[in-house]
Amino acid sequence: MTLDQSEKGQYQIFSKPNLWAVLVILAVAGITRALPHPPNFAPIAAMALFGGAYITNRAWAFLMPIIALMFSDLLLEVLFQVGLRPYSGIHETMLFVYGSIIAITGIGLLLQNRVKPLNVIGASLAGSILFFLVTNFGVYAMSAFGHNTTTLLGTYVLGIPFFHYSVLGDLFFVIVLFGGFELLKNRLPMLALVRVKK
Repeated sequence: MTLDQSEKGQYQIFSKPNLWAVLVILAVAGITRALPHPPNFAPIAAMALFGGAYITNRAWAFLMPIIALMFSDLLLEVLFQVGLRPYSGIHETMLFVYGSIIAITGIGLLLQNRVKPLNVIGASLAGSILFFLVTNFGVYAMSAFGHNTTTLLGTYVLGIPFFHYSVLGDLFFVIVLFGGFELLKNRLPMLALVRVKK
């Protein structure tokens, strides 16, 4: 694709997508958490990877997945308060969830300019493992049952049945977000155009 001379002063072709398209995708992904789903089959880690991979400003790359997560947590809390959801969106392990999302966004930054199927799948699996380790430690740390090695190991053991849902959910939403966006860029080339100052 080429630009005529008048357009070259306003636009420059980048491999990065339009920021607004990424933000809309993150918001939609966050809202899907309110839909019925198996435990841990959610777009949280995929949102972090996607934001890290496609938002070129590092501050915004970390901030936007957190904002999307906060928005969806508040939505889940409202649904809980009105009796439409059995679990609260606000819980005692939130800091561990948010911490893991920040770390997974860091993994996503490593994907910038390297968005290839194997890289994305590897990052998704790494994110699933990181999320499992951090959030289950959070359950242990906030538990009232005492802190010892057996209890910590027991917490991880109790989390194992949910781990495969996390892996499958992360892979599913990574494919939807990354794959869908790449297809969208092919259909709408303007998503590959970033406005730059003269």
